[in-house]
Amino acid sequence: MSTAVVHGRPSRVSPLIRRIIAPNPGPFTFTGTCSYIVGSGDVAIIDPGPADPRHIEALLDAISGESLRYVLVTHTHRDHSPGAQALKATTGARVAGCARHQPQAGPPEGLRFDAAHDASYAPDVVLAEGDRIDLGAASLETIETPGHTANHLCFALAEEGALFTGDHVMGWATTVIAPPDGSMRDYMASIERLRARSDRLYWPAHGEPVKDPQPYLRALLHHRRAREAAILQRLEAGDTKIAQIVARIYESVDPRLHGAAAMTVFAHLEDLVARGLAESDGPPDFDARFLKI
Repeated sequence: MSTAVVHGRPSRVSPLIRRIIAPNPGPFTFTGTCSYIVGSGDVAIIDPGPADPRHIEALLDAISGESLRYVLVTHTHRDHSPGAQALKATTGARVAGCARHQPQAGPPEGLRFDAAHDASYAPDVVLAEGDRIDLGAASLETIETPGHTANHLCFALAEEGALFTGDHVMGWATTVIAPPDGSMRDYMASIERLRARSDRLYWPAHGEPVKDPQPYLRALLHHRRAREAAILQRLEAGDTKIAQIVARIYESVDPRLHGAAAMTVFAHLEDLVARGLAESDGPPDFDARFLKI
């Protein structure tokens, strides 16, 4: 990082956007969850973050004298949505955004990401593609972007040509795709959906803005295709299990992230099987053996 991060301090990053970074830094959250206050007078908060009293107080102090109309949630991971209920209880704002998480059968318990979801999340309004939130000075349009999670949304601020991307696109790291809730096929399709748009700036939920989105999206696609090619090469070399593949192609990655890397390899293999480029000895699950076709 080129500058020190100050948690809990509002920063005006554009005429219609203020940002407060939650005090929850870590290997999956980088410097912390970025909560965005959008509008003036009548405002919305996007991704209220964890239910940390310090962060909730900072958000409420930042909007003192204004009316919080909506708390918008991109997805239900616990570093994004739990603060919504505290803000609603204090201000009467409506909680809107993604649908609730729907647990599914999947990987072994130690590698499941369901525990990362906020089971208490209870939206007043579930938003879908094209739905709009009117704040007077600002308006937000809903863009469905499944992939990182099945319920992931982005929000477009037309007045500034900006897109709040949650965890779908981040400048500091690639997005974790963890089946069964995450889907590589859905993720790639959602990236293509953003490529068809003309947003000029991305505000992710972790890290700094993406200032030139289209080249960055192309780079993301190239990275995923390169990772896919590396996985196919490991299958050709005789690796058949996810752990073997992770050990080879993620050997330079922080070991704390190897669980997430394993889930991303699983997501790629699941997609490769669906596309007829690989096969598994039975259903393509986390314990399967995989072969290149």
